[in-house]
Formats: sequence, C-alpha cells, structure tokens
Amino acid sequence: MTKEEIGTSVSKFISKTFLFDETKKVGENVSLLGTGVIDSTGVLELISFLESTFSVKFADNELVGDNFDSIDKIQNFMHEKLSRRNN
Repeated sequence: MTKEEIGTSVSKFISKTFLFDETKKVGENVSLLGTGVIDSTGVLELISFLESTFSVKFADNELVGDNFDSIDKIQNFMHEKLSRRNN
C-alpha cells in the first residue's frame, strides 16, 4: 500500500468521524491534536481504525502522540510499519 493510499484512507476516516462531513478536509500537516480536530478519545478511535483497517497491532513504544498528530505523520508511520511487516 502506498503512502498516498494510506493518507487518503486516514483523511476520509477523520473527515467522516471527527468533522462529520466527508467533503471537509484537514491539511496533511495540520496538528490534529493541537487544532482540536481529535482529542484523547479520538486518538483511541483513530488507533482502533488503523489496527482494523491495516491489520496491525501497535507496540507500547509506538503509541506516542507524534506518530498520530497529523495525516502526514500517520501515513509516514503506517507506511514504514507496513513495509517492515512485509519484508
């Protein structure tokens, strides 16, 4: 799966779940936590979505805010994680 496909999937989930409108978009580098798009409960929903969508489990040391703070950071982190799994 490409970074772009991951980013599109995450972006759609965020728009639908947190903005309640799939046509609204959040910039790829916008801080999701800093702007209030998602809160601590939202991070849990996001992690659950990523685990179920991409069939992954996160280690405790991966569950840091920096990995989930923007669409760009999420897609880079997930692409790297999926690449490690496939190698």
